[in-house]
Amino acid sequence: MVHVKFITTQNLYFYFLQALLTLPGFLVLAKMAPAISISLNDSSDVTDFVIKQGHGVKGLSEMGIKSLPEQYIQPLEERLMTRIEPQESIPVIDMSKWDDAQVANSICDAAERWGFFQVVNHGVPLQVLDEVKKATYGFFGLPAAEKIKYSKENSSSNNVRFGTSFTPQVEKALEWKDYLSLFYVSEEEAAALWPPVCKDQILEYMKSSKFLIDHLLQVLMKRLNVNEIDETKQSLLTGSVRTNINYYPICPNPELTVGVGRHSDVSTLTVLLQDNVGGLYVRGNEGEDSWIHVPPINGAIVINIGDALQIMSNGRYRSVEHRVTANGSSNRISVPIFVNPRPKDMIGPLPETLANGEKPMYKQVLYSDYVKHFFRKAHDGKKTVDFAKITN
Repeated sequence: MVHVKFITTQNLYFYFLQALLTLPGFLVLAKMAPAISISLNDSSDVTDFVIKQGHGVKGLSEMGIKSLPEQYIQPLEERLMTRIEPQESIPVIDMSKWDDAQVANSICDAAERWGFFQVVNHGVPLQVLDEVKKATYGFFGLPAAEKIKYSKENSSSNNVRFGTSFTPQVEKALEWKDYLSLFYVSEEEAAALWPPVCKDQILEYMKSSKFLIDHLLQVLMKRLNVNEIDETKQSLLTGSVRTNINYYPICPNPELTVGVGRHSDVSTLTVLLQDNVGGLYVRGNEGEDSWIHVPPINGAIVINIGDALQIMSNGRYRSVEHRVTANGSSNRISVPIFVNPRPKDMIGPLPETLANGEKPMYKQVLYSDYVKHFFRKAHDGKKTVDFAKITN
């Protein structure tokens, strides 16, 4: 007797999956229907999955990949931090006595020496910070089909952008990070265009941080002999605001890549909320290879000086290189608020900084030109500020 084995559609699908799984470099996301298969050896396949389909590196991480796709492997010099200073730390400033001269001096000293500091008792409710963290997980927990609605190709506004890495089209090696960038125009636009899952929490975080930002700038300006921040100065310092929510998923080979490469921010100030995972490093003062970890402190907010304020202070305040490492065991999130000049503003040393005959180190540049220069290239340390330097 001849036994005939019929191959049903279901069996055929099973055999197809089995065959794919035996191929080197292939991954199948079997839980989804239809199944998604990508070749980790094919950079266009990975790019399509991560960027065009909106899965991000979070999608790769959740597939359980065992090795890093080649386009995420950073050059050795970008990965290594040869000197991590375990005994060094950036200042932690207690802001509970807002008007104390000693607090003001600590803020200005930190801005001059370190370019980074953490603040506690800062007036931003801890519940607001917790809610914005939850909202960040809420957005990145959305299906790819929802997140892709906010990508460069699909977003209804340039002010709302979901993406991955930094500038993938010009980077030789990609960074292990997904993000949502939200440029604030008005509450009405935010209500209409920002993702519903996180818009209210981000708006509340921005509103709650305003007093802290204004106070820090008043203190920093006073040391520059700007005794009053009038409407024109206020607009120059804080005329535009952008908030990012960042997601750094678990990485199979964290030692081979970076979460964010070496760079300084183009902002006036950056107000950063990080979670309890850690991984933010800033360039130290003890030579080129010196790096200092910024340890998470419950309830603290990290403040750093941006290029715009370095330029406006004629180099007195420092914007400092920083980077984020990838993590092999935990997902990490962060939420920076970038406080910036307006795109149409000219930035250069403030007249008050030159009143005593100090020579200007920077020329006047259109802020939008400065920002375009920053985003035209991959992260490259502090090189962006050269765009505004006066060269002899």
